[in-house]
Amino acid sequence: QVHVVESGGGLVQAGESLRLSCVVSGFTFTETCLAWFRQAPGKEREGVAAISSRYGATYRSGSVEGRFTVSQDKERNTVYLQMNSLNTEDSAMYYCAVDTLRRPCGTSWGTIGRFSSWGKGTQVTVSS
Repeated sequence: QVHVVESGGGLVQAGESLRLSCVVSGFTFTETCLAWFRQAPGKEREGVAAISSRYGATYRSGSVEGRFTVSQDKERNTVYLQMNSLNTEDSAMYYCAVDTLRRPCGTSWGTIGRFSSWGKGTQVTVSS
């Protein structure tokens, strides 16, 4: 019943920016962990950033700190990932994940198993 749709990916040059959007239907952002993961060919899926919906606490991986920002629009049931200063290492399929259990992100924000609803992904390709 929960439907997750990402958008905003594309092909950009190193140093440019992109803003990804994730629209969630059938679920409200109440005491929920909303996260962005990415997976490049031949690599494991990794957590990029997350936000606890109730109070907006955010988390991000060290590799994107200072460059990526996760935010939300509760009225639109949308999660965003603003990606600045993109480099080739950021090239991957980006997925939006929703933990349908009513709990904040906490230290397990990057744990794949806790998220029950996923989007199909949006491709981000950064060229040098």
